[in-house]
Amino acid sequence: MTVTLADVAARAQVSPATVSRVLNGNYPVASSTRERVLRAVDELDYVLNGPASSLAAATSDLVGILVNDIADPFFGIMAAAIQSEIGGPGGRAGGERLGVVCNTGGSPERELTYLTLLQRQRAAAVVLTGGAIEDTAHASAVAAKLRRLTQAGTRIVLCGRPPAPEAPEAIALTFDNRGGGRQLTEHLIGLGHRRLGYIAGPEERTTTRHRLEGHRAALAAHGVEDDPRRTVHGRYDRRSGYEATLELLRRDPSLTAVVAANDTVALGACAALRESGLRIPDDVSVAGFDDLPFSVDAVPALTTVRLPLSEAGARAGRIAMGREEPPPGGIATVRGELMVRGSTGVPRD
Repeated sequence: MTVTLADVAARAQVSPATVSRVLNGNYPVASSTRERVLRAVDELDYVLNGPASSLAAATSDLVGILVNDIADPFFGIMAAAIQSEIGGPGGRAGGERLGVVCNTGGSPERELTYLTLLQRQRAAAVVLTGGAIEDTAHASAVAAKLRRLTQAGTRIVLCGRPPAPEAPEAIALTFDNRGGGRQLTEHLIGLGHRRLGYIAGPEERTTTRHRLEGHRAALAAHGVEDDPRRTVHGRYDRRSGYEATLELLRRDPSLTAVVAANDTVALGACAALRESGLRIPDDVSVAGFDDLPFSVDAVPALTTVRLPLSEAGARAGRIAMGREEPPPGGIATVRGELMVRGSTGVPRD
């Protein structure tokens, strides 16, 4: 027999209206009363009618988390931290949110499709992670989707993503990729490197442009030539790092350092250097970005910029759930920390 709202009310010795208030979370209820209702929900295994509830309320229990590649630790760490903050007290049916990770695979079309589906589901919140695609038409389409979501009552948080000027209601926790890129290159210049190769990410991504701008700003500030032959673009993966490093060595065998778009790319760079008979850092120094968990276990351990991915994701989750106030002006810059390890050293002339 189907358990009804009235059955839960009878078990908890409250009115059906009180049960509804607890389950929808739209009205203050005494903690002792809330506890009795949630206990009754568990004991009776009552299942809230999600579609009907979302029609009656402004939003549903759904929280969308958009990532570029869930297999990439950069996105996996943030998604896990976001999801850890979206549940309700005790993980019970009346307070729990359903976190749905939407893997776009880097496709602009999939990103828009997921936003449309989340709008149809009246999502309570949507968190978009990672860099944005630098295409005017796509940026306008995303901004239009975000505006419609916020108008319907959905909270929008951008985590590790630049602010969206056309969607000012979206809260942005943006990473200081320029500053981190500059720190890395200045560290290498400070060691004496002047012939630096750079492996950049996909050209259409904001993260790629900002990190490369930081690298170039450091070169300019110290009077080091920015030779276009020493920059290669590719994907944010190990194979790209491997292939790009071989190409950089072909173009300029005198390179003394390689700066990689992220730590995964740096691993590929290290493999290519070793296979080319070069030692790290004795012959060529290597630097990454993000400080992913494997970075410290690489041999030698990677010099990199540590981004607080878990902390930023957790904060994004709390803001999305309304449990933490947004930053002033709706924008906060999350800065990285330079981690100097064994993969960088003084160049040999």
